[in-house]
Amino acid sequence: MTQAPAPDPMKGIRGVFAMTLVLEAIVVGLALLVLPKFGGAPSGAAFGLIGGLAVAMVVASGLQRRSWGLAVALVLQVAVIVAGFVLVPALGVMGLVFAAVWLFLLWLRREVTRRMAAGQLPAQQVPEP
Repeated sequence: MTQAPAPDPMKGIRGVFAMTLVLEAIVVGLALLVLPKFGGAPSGAAFGLIGGLAVAMVVASGLQRRSWGLAVALVLQVAVIVAGFVLVPALGVMGLVFAAVWLFLLWLRREVTRRMAAGQLPAQQVPEP
């Protein structure tokens, strides 16, 4: 009888990364509703930039299985913070909130990697006969 391969814990973490990007894309997209309330008529470039960031986050959520997917997500995070403070201050604040979420997720990833290297994950334990 062959034993099933152990689950990949990084697959679950990449899924959390992807879902975080989707949630952030929703928040960024909702900033389009708030933009007209700040400083008169917003430019088409502002709408395009914020809409483009939201779409890029959804696309990047699908790229999290790639080795460079996390780097794309972090670059988009910085772009949201910068665009937020230039266009909509509330978006900048939300960008900082999501930056805190990303810092926690990066810590979580590092912790799982450390435990995996030490053989301490539950999936790595040999069951008692």
